[in-house]
Amino acid sequence: MTLESQIRAPSATPVDDAVLPFDVSALDVRGRLTKMGPALDEILTKHDYPAPVGKLLGEAIVLTTLLGSTLKFEGRFILQTQTDGPVSLIVVDFQAPDRLRAYARYDASKLKAGQDSAALLGHGHLAMTIDQGADMSRYQGLVALEGGNLEDAAHEYFLRSEQIPTRVRLAVGEEFRGGDGPKHCWRGGGMLMQFLPKAPERARQADLHPGDAPEGAVAHDVPEDDAWAESRALFGTIEDVELIDPDLSGERLLFRLFHERGVRVFPVQAIRAQCSCSREAVAGMLGSFTPKDRADMVENGKVVVTCEFCSSVYEFTPDEAGVVPEQKAAES
Repeated sequence: MTLESQIRAPSATPVDDAVLPFDVSALDVRGRLTKMGPALDEILTKHDYPAPVGKLLGEAIVLTTLLGSTLKFEGRFILQTQTDGPVSLIVVDFQAPDRLRAYARYDASKLKAGQDSAALLGHGHLAMTIDQGADMSRYQGLVALEGGNLEDAAHEYFLRSEQIPTRVRLAVGEEFRGGDGPKHCWRGGGMLMQFLPKAPERARQADLHPGDAPEGAVAHDVPEDDAWAESRALFGTIEDVELIDPDLSGERLLFRLFHERGVRVFPVQAIRAQCSCSREAVAGMLGSFTPKDRADMVENGKVVVTCEFCSSVYEFTPDEAGVVPEQKAAES
């Protein structure tokens, strides 16, 4: 196949719930772009979150999709935040190659008008965990959340853990439509771009501040590579509406950004919302509790378990839940 035969115009057909890998070899950058529609909407509407909470969880889902879709094995990528903010807990679980689920816990009494994602998060930490399976060790990276948003946390993670020049953009919004179709739905989009030159020294970054440098010490300075400076400038022109626009394809957005340099795209990776819970899995979970704990779960003659991720409800009789007769008698 000749080079000329590979060149084509960017597709005008939008593809939702998919990750589009790309490469701009002239600038030594690679990245991933995602546009999310029905899958994101399904996850968020199962819980009927207040709009600011839904937007924040949506941003976490978009970020997890960008990062989790890079896994080359059938493992899990789990993003979790624990903070003192109104949204105290976020969990997003990406099971490679394409399954996604998520939920958030929040204190409605702490929600106030005008709070952005950073205010909703507050202070705490963000954990990114790669689970390679039962017989493999886990890898976990931690980032402090100190009043910033998830984009800030992602940049800090790559600076400290991966040491790869990286930029991340996340956007989530509500779409309202007239007519006979759905009148309200959630949409999201995001992009991750990394500087990966063939010569490693070109990607060098300034040393992190040690925290105990003597007063007057000269800070370590590394000039920014021209290619990365240009890439960042182009990346900085992305607007939220471009990432969530249902009529703008990912290929056309990438062409807008990099057409002068030339951008190559690769096959998309489809993403779907699907929880891994099941009646059998919940029964197994109940079996891990002590007999007393199982007996304490009996209410109105049954044990009811609701999945935090998808809100599915599972009901068991005391016998099915493994509650022994003596415990049932003690409860009555």
